[in-house]
Amino acid sequence: QVQLVESGGGLVQPGGSLRLSCAASGSIFSINAMAWYRQAPGKGRELVAAISSSGSTNYADSVKGRFTISRDNAKNTVYLQMNSLKPEDTAVYYCNAGGYYGPGPYWGQGTQVTVSS
Repeated sequence: QVQLVESGGGLVQPGGSLRLSCAASGSIFSINAMAWYRQAPGKGRELVAAISSSGSTNYADSVKGRFTISRDNAKNTVYLQMNSLKPEDTAVYYCNAGGYYGPGPYWGQGTQVTVSS
């Protein structure tokens, strides 16, 4: 089993920045890719960004050029730097482990990001 704990969400004004963190523990040797997903009210969960064990990245078109995913393997942590935030980025953001083009089997509890003036 793998446990994922997210942090860093909150309320930010349009144009602002936030950095999300996701710390992994447990059977982390089984993890290859890690990713961030989000779910806005009334919508399905969608891939935001993913990063493979080799550092390859994959982004949703809506966040390209604004969001950056990175990982620190020594700390078993993945980050999502979010810049130029828009109201439509408002959602619960979930950390996911084990998948690159699609979700893996492990999910964090989610962290709320609200972009509003």
